[in-house]
Amino acid sequence: MTRWVQAFVAASALALLLGGCGVRGSLETPPEAKNDPTADAQSGQGKAEGATGKPHKGFILDGLLR
Repeated sequence: MTRWVQAFVAASALALLLGGCGVRGSLETPPEAKNDPTADAQSGQGKAEGATGKPHKGFILDGLLR
């Protein structure tokens, strides 16, 4: 019985740790592509270059992710 409880706790901890990884949003371009003068000027999301996005909503893990 104890072994099952330990396995469950370990699997739950692993799922929670992996579930909180990453930042939501669009992908960032590599530094080489930012300096490329032949690169397309669009943001890649179908929006105009000067369009503003949604305001950032706070999240409990923001301190760890940023």
